[in-house]
Amino acid sequence: MRKLYTLGWYLALPIVLLRLWWRGRKEPGYRQNWIERLGCFHRVNFPRQKMIWLHAVSLGETRAAEPLIHALLAAYPDHGMVLTHMTPTGRAAGRVLRAQYSSRLVQAYLPYDIQCLVVRFIAHYAPRICILMETEVWPNLVAACNAKNVPLALVNARLSQRSLTKGRRYASLMRPAAQGITCVAAQTMADAERLQVFGASNVQVTGNLKFDVHPSPDLLQKGTALRAQIGSRPVLLCASTREGEEALILDALLNLDIPNALLVIVPRHPQRFDEVARMITQRDIKLARRSILAASALDSDVRVLLGDSMGELFAYYAACDMAFIGGSLLPLGGQNLIEACAVGKPVLIGPHTFNFAGVSEDAIAAQAAWRVTDAAHLLQKASYLMRHTDECNAMGECAFAFAAQHRGATERTMDLLRFLLG
Repeated sequence: MRKLYTLGWYLALPIVLLRLWWRGRKEPGYRQNWIERLGCFHRVNFPRQKMIWLHAVSLGETRAAEPLIHALLAAYPDHGMVLTHMTPTGRAAGRVLRAQYSSRLVQAYLPYDIQCLVVRFIAHYAPRICILMETEVWPNLVAACNAKNVPLALVNARLSQRSLTKGRRYASLMRPAAQGITCVAAQTMADAERLQVFGASNVQVTGNLKFDVHPSPDLLQKGTALRAQIGSRPVLLCASTREGEEALILDALLNLDIPNALLVIVPRHPQRFDEVARMITQRDIKLARRSILAASALDSDVRVLLGDSMGELFAYYAACDMAFIGGSLLPLGGQNLIEACAVGKPVLIGPHTFNFAGVSEDAIAAQAAWRVTDAAHLLQKASYLMRHTDECNAMGECAFAFAAQHRGATERTMDLLRFLLG
């Protein structure tokens, strides 16, 4: 089955590269360093150290990996790290870490899952270990690491019931890949049980690394400055929204008048910033954009602020009164609500949170989050919290306590990795 899978990759590779170039029209980062996806790397960037390889596919995984990266580089000062991604947003988030650690940390795109390309990557960087974040189990990558005696760890691992059902359809391909992983650090007991059914062994529950992510003082200061520009108006943040959700929220806003309130929309994907701006102006809603916002106070007739800046999500959380977490109004699986809780903000989530089912239900049980059924219900609940500030503040305190209660995943994960790194 893996041979057929590899043949499929070879046949699809021209189409994959064309699609990469096509995506680069709206997001130029896809056209940069593309040769790395074919296993070709610049030797000038190669640090002559023992290497740890950590793969964080995109923005969310890179943010989640931050506390683990700090812990690994502190615990192993004679090691460097190669941090791989699949998206430009993930790579952009990793640049902050690269600037902090200089030559000890290099970045690259993960080669496509063709064994000869992965083998070329391993030969170039000679990693002592491969650490995969969350769900990134690639059959040829696992096979190449096993062949080269590179131990594999899947950390901050999660597996929804939907993904397990889908994976079972390709059991002859995915089960050997799961069995080739040396150890697994799962987010929850439910994730651990599903991963074991999937075929993984040596699975331990270590918690969610995102609970250990702390907002930087710089971002909190930016949030305070943004809030000063907004003034005393109540603010609903819609964070990490996905395609189709913004239209629903904007239509609901037109149908439900919330006096003096400001809606802040931060799309998850930067290539959609202009598209969402057009949606807002087409509805004759007064818009301001964060990227061109002057230092003066925000005009009182602005109803929507578009968060079209990268790497400032913690600042938006700090500036708002409550936060809706996108990807959950439509059946997309939702995004993680932990960052909003860490800043002590009440959280609203839609009906579709199957990618983060455990943490979402735990937050609701802790009275840190409310579930809404649709966009109209979202704005109704937000309006209620705006009018009942004591209840809003109490919910924010519950959110902060919920985030604080679940910290410690980094150290538990490090205990697991020490057996592999020595």
